[in-house]
Amino acid sequence: MPDSGDSVTVKVVSGIDEIPAAAWDACAGPDNPFVSHAFLQAMEDSGSACAESGWAPQHVVIEDADGRVAGAVPCYLKNHSYGEYVFDWGWADAYERAGGRYYPKLQCSVPFSPVTGPRLLVREGDDAPRIRQGLIAGLMALAEKRKVATLHVTFCHEDEWDALEEAGFLKRMGQQFHWHNRGYENFEDFLGELSSRKRKAVRKERREANEEVDIQVLSGEALKDEHMEAFYRFYLDTVDRRWAHAYLNRKFFRLLRERMAERIVLVLAMHDGEYVGGALNLRGSDTLYGRNWGCIERFNKLYFEACFYRAIDYAIEHGLAKVEAGAQGPHKISRGYLPSATYSAHWIRDTGFRDAVADFAARERREILFEMEHLTEQRSPYRRGALSTPVKGGG
Repeated sequence: MPDSGDSVTVKVVSGIDEIPAAAWDACAGPDNPFVSHAFLQAMEDSGSACAESGWAPQHVVIEDADGRVAGAVPCYLKNHSYGEYVFDWGWADAYERAGGRYYPKLQCSVPFSPVTGPRLLVREGDDAPRIRQGLIAGLMALAEKRKVATLHVTFCHEDEWDALEEAGFLKRMGQQFHWHNRGYENFEDFLGELSSRKRKAVRKERREANEEVDIQVLSGEALKDEHMEAFYRFYLDTVDRRWAHAYLNRKFFRLLRERMAERIVLVLAMHDGEYVGGALNLRGSDTLYGRNWGCIERFNKLYFEACFYRAIDYAIEHGLAKVEAGAQGPHKISRGYLPSATYSAHWIRDTGFRDAVADFAARERREILFEMEHLTEQRSPYRRGALSTPVKGGG
């Protein structure tokens, strides 16, 4: 890879283990667990994200004149579009029908994780704009070296989205549903901001769920291998029910507990002395991220209790500003999770294809903005004026 000037060198590594954990995390920061060295290495060490699974690591790294890591991007060379949650299957089909070769492509993201977070990672104290531009230049150079048709940066921060647009990337917008903490003292305090009808519905769902099961919330030292093994069974059962592919394997869940137990918030439901379902969350500095859900039996309203209400309970108790409940799901609105934009940026080599995608992305963005406004105005469970209360943490 080329030198970016000012005694800064850009290189590509084929595994995150080539970068010391402390050096990577100095760039990633403490806020988002999904871009931490521990999480990404668990993906790679378990074989969940590797060349054999179609996720060949190609992480872009910037080193300063002293050889210290000043910036990094989690990046993968992919031969498919599985496990991304920003769907480009239609783009791939159209390009290949026109005679092009869409794969392999470069994907800057966290594998199998539809979670917003930094993608252009810069060490604190460094000249962030300069390092960021160096990382973008490094990605472009890698795209040229690999001769890929497309390069994608998904679930990035909005300021990164803007910076990538300046470098020639196309903007694309998506939608998720997030809950915000407005300084609530407890769950009843939150319920007080809902309309009477929605408040009664939530209480009923919680009551029905907890009548059938006993629920534990486990983290840190309380979390044992047996808990992760139980959750892995739930994960596989859910995958089977959906006729989907199990992206994550047993070793990943074991490594996650070994390396990141303090970041895991595992909600487990027990019935007749056996674990029957649960929800896996990861905790950031101010956000709880809902990640996976599974259940081996059918229980009334357990999904809503385990995935949404217990997450709200935890966020309030621990003073977190937000809960991100994962991909898709307008059904989350009535549980207090409102529409929130997500951002991705896409570089496309072929100018004709780029123009077609740009037109699509612009129309899609208008539709999403309209839908978000409509859902917020027409389906919000909150009382009129309730959301004038500031979000905890100023977010």
